[in-house]
Amino acid sequence: MEISVYRDRALATEARTLAAATYNLAHSLLARSPSGVVFVPIRSMQMLAILDSEEFVFLDSQHKSWVEIAWQRFRPQARTSLDEPVPYEAVIYHPDGQKNLGRLLVELPKALQALSGKEKLDGPAKLLKFEAKRPPGDA
Repeated sequence: MEISVYRDRALATEARTLAAATYNLAHSLLARSPSGVVFVPIRSMQMLAILDSEEFVFLDSQHKSWVEIAWQRFRPQARTSLDEPVPYEAVIYHPDGQKNLGRLLVELPKALQALSGKEKLDGPAKLLKFEAKRPPGDA
């Protein structure tokens, strides 16, 4: 799938931290993606998150291909263990972004969990043939 996204001038930039479990799950999904990009529908907010190794961008269904919020400059190397939060920068591109920022921290982990449960198996299918055993005297 290919989607073109656009950005206005940034309205604000904030230093934030992302829970380790959310960051780690996102990167597990990225590792499973052959294209290196993961599309995460956040149905409860009617948003789409597009994740790649550099940033997470969030698109609102009303503004279609315009980035509302981007999470960038993740610094996982700043943590001393895998269960510590990961520092990043949240860039707000749309006025609604500020009010949605806090809610995304709650809804994105739920959407990532739902997506991780829908594992796509890309391997070849194999049909196994079993001989039916009939009881003696059954024709």
